[in-house]
Amino acid sequence: MSEHNRDQRYLAMRRVTIVGALVNLLLAGVKIVLGVIGQSQALVADGVHSLSDLITDVLVLVAAKHSTRAADESHPYGHARIETAATVGLGAFLIAVAVGIGWDAAHRLVSPDLLLHPGVMALGGAIFSILANEGLYHYTVAVARRVRSQLLRANAWHHRSDAISSVVVVIGVGGSMAGVAYLDAAAAIVVAAMIAKIGWDLAHQGLRELIDTSLEPEKVEIIRDSILSVDGVKALHLLKTRRMGADALVDVHILLASARMSVSEGHQISEAVRARVMADVDDVAEVMVHIDPEDDEVAAPCRHLPLRQKAMARLEALWAPIDVARHIQRVNLHYLSGRLHVDVYLPLSVLQESRGAEDISAAFSRASKADKDVAEVHVYFG
Repeated sequence: MSEHNRDQRYLAMRRVTIVGALVNLLLAGVKIVLGVIGQSQALVADGVHSLSDLITDVLVLVAAKHSTRAADESHPYGHARIETAATVGLGAFLIAVAVGIGWDAAHRLVSPDLLLHPGVMALGGAIFSILANEGLYHYTVAVARRVRSQLLRANAWHHRSDAISSVVVVIGVGGSMAGVAYLDAAAAIVVAAMIAKIGWDLAHQGLRELIDTSLEPEKVEIIRDSILSVDGVKALHLLKTRRMGADALVDVHILLASARMSVSEGHQISEAVRARVMADVDDVAEVMVHIDPEDDEVAAPCRHLPLRQKAMARLEALWAPIDVARHIQRVNLHYLSGRLHVDVYLPLSVLQESRGAEDISAAFSRASKADKDVAEVHVYFG
């Protein structure tokens, strides 16, 4: 994500969160005051819910500011996980609030003399809360979709949970006014359960991201199809996905159409894979492509084979008796199926009537058989 896009994302998140904080401040004050005056425990509980919204709005602002900072030396992958950690904290806070509200309401239910008797003021406050929070939900979720913020989307659902809990308050207050005194306390318990459910969902989602849970199966399948559609990709394996704040990250091993492709062609294919996936899946911000000449999940490992310097020293010692070996232009080494496959390039000038291409190729092959790590030698002239 570019610095300009990060700044725009932060500004959008800050704007909608400040609006939400102001609305929640108003709602918390109105509902708590009317709940006390109107004797509705459910409305007071709903007011505390709005107050928790206000607190989490502050949390969202802080997280949004720091999570959109660019990567630095200490945080080479960026700071997006700050947003994730804040989401987990938000969920835990909501669960704690729910436990407190539910405990108090349950205590009143078992002590009928403590039950409250709400009136029309409490009913009006609950209706006002429904309208304000539903409007706030639609505004916040629209911005969340635009900037692709899970934290902002979570906060939007927090607003909607407040609206839904206010519907429960209306039912509880209305029932109490109709003579069923325990309905207000029962409604407070329902509100507490709803708050706890929202808190659990947020914390669970954030924890899944912190432990690098994969993307949704349908999205992984889209990524798989996108990779396989790139020219030069024969197959793929070890496809891994995870989330980092608003972005998704992908790691994949691709099997090239030919095991003897050049380094530059393999690199070009990997860049094409990266670009294709990022174009096809909006969430994906980075793709790490590992190129395999063969399927390393089933092929014999090559880890025991020597690298070029040692391999060439061994080969040159074996080829020393071959007179044309001093004219070698280059040697390509292919590490396949646990052994070395060698391509030797010689100039056409080494060919003579007395010693043709087949004789020279046979000489290199015979000499190389002494090295058990060498599978085959191909000689090319040009």
